[in-house]
Amino acid sequence: MAPYEALYGKRCRTPICWDEEGERKLVGPELVQMTMDKVSLIKQRLKAAQDKMKSYADAHRKEMEYAVGDKVFLKTSPWKGVMRRYRSDPSHVIQTSEVQLSDDLSYEEMPVAILDSKEKVLRNKTIQLVKVLWRNHAAEEATWEPLEAMKEKYPHLFNEPGKNFGDEIF
Repeated sequence: MAPYEALYGKRCRTPICWDEEGERKLVGPELVQMTMDKVSLIKQRLKAAQDKMKSYADAHRKEMEYAVGDKVFLKTSPWKGVMRRYRSDPSHVIQTSEVQLSDDLSYEEMPVAILDSKEKVLRNKTIQLVKVLWRNHAAEEATWEPLEAMKEKYPHLFNEPGKNFGDEIF
């Protein structure tokens, strides 16, 4: 007994004999002709499906021409690569600054200033937060940190005259 027959309780119907069910004995040129007909039918249907997919893809494809000296953006992916024309924009230029590294090529983040403060109200408690500007970072990259933790680690930031961080939020 074949594994398919044992699993499903009926004989396997191959693509050659899909038109009839049951035992069918084909021999000689009749088997060859029927097989060739089925294979040509399958090829025609695959070709039709491929043509349909190709026409859809061609309709959505844009032809792009590049000249010597053009800047392009190459988007890499594990599955495909796409080249797109890059339009120069001065805001894309990144200004870099020197970073002081230690001997083991690490550096410590040091706060430079306190920019703002606020209170975060939770269900049953209120947390005071301060917005900290860090060395080697722009103002847009400032982070909100708990006031008490910053007072413990960096007390020199809170010695500025005119600002009382502990009692009230400025």
